[in-house]
Amino acid sequence: MKEKIDIQAKEIYDEITERKYALLLLLAVTCVLTLVVDILVGPAWLSIQEVFSAIFLANPSESAHVIVWTIRLPTALMAIAVGATLGIAGAEMQTILDNPLASPYTLGVSAGAGFGAALAIVLGVGVVPYVGEYLVSINAFFFSLLTCLIIYFIGQARKMTAETMVLAGIALQFLFHSLLALLQYIASEEALQAIVFWLFGSLSKTTWPKLGFVATVLIIIIPLLARDAWKLTALRLGDEKAKSLGIDVEKLRKKTLLLISLLTAAAVCFVGTIGFIGLVGPHIARMLVGEDQRFFIPMSALGGAVLLSAASIGSKVIIPGAIFPIGIVTSLIGIPFFFSLILTRRGGYW
Repeated sequence: MKEKIDIQAKEIYDEITERKYALLLLLAVTCVLTLVVDILVGPAWLSIQEVFSAIFLANPSESAHVIVWTIRLPTALMAIAVGATLGIAGAEMQTILDNPLASPYTLGVSAGAGFGAALAIVLGVGVVPYVGEYLVSINAFFFSLLTCLIIYFIGQARKMTAETMVLAGIALQFLFHSLLALLQYIASEEALQAIVFWLFGSLSKTTWPKLGFVATVLIIIIPLLARDAWKLTALRLGDEKAKSLGIDVEKLRKKTLLLISLLTAAAVCFVGTIGFIGLVGPHIARMLVGEDQRFFIPMSALGGAVLLSAASIGSKVIIPGAIFPIGIVTSLIGIPFFFSLILTRRGGYW
């Protein structure tokens, strides 16, 4: 009898696992499709044959080669990389803080990056020949890490409790928004315009080196998070149950927060403030595959990548011949979607 029950349980488990793999494959295919459409769409219309020739053949037309390899392909890939990065960062923030509203945007990390970029622009760093744009990004990267470190040290003082870290993040968000408003008030007209453009979020200044940096950080950190997949899954059961399984909860939170910090800083330092991807992407993943981190991490990455890639497409078609700021598009997509999640969720928390 017991053997029969074990066999039935294994069959059910295998069926559930196969369904999760199928959903992962489906979302991966969707990600590839949005990538292709993102390359096709733009102010200058290119056919599928021209794009295919520019990417895979040796002798494409010169104009198609320049448009695809210099502008559209790196921008489309950056949308995938940044979306995946923010999706994973949001997923793990929600996991270690046990809060469905946790994300790099809502906990002040993006606000810290925005302040760092604005500070560099106001100080005139952005106009330094050749390296000014990178110095602004470096400052944004630094302040993103600084925000996470402050949250970390405040949490350390209170034994890394989730509630303390959430409150610290919210307080820092208000602090950096206030400091950012001060910089905008004292900035010159040119600097103010540059600050506002950066805060809108944009993929238009993507280059291959910038894409390589974001992709490298993503490729390095995903395996480090995957190694702790079962520990992070157990953490969702609560601190006490996780500790009873032999998990050092405080150490796990410290390590994961450090990795999240690097992911978020790498994502926002080049493209600016992009909201809702790190919030909505993990919720899509959670609805599809649940809390098992073996599936939740890659599904969050794919969910974030598809959302930002779709937003990149939307930013090109809203105003024909122009590119709309992608940060506005993600909010326009994210807010209705998030409200639909809230209104359709029945019973329970998340």
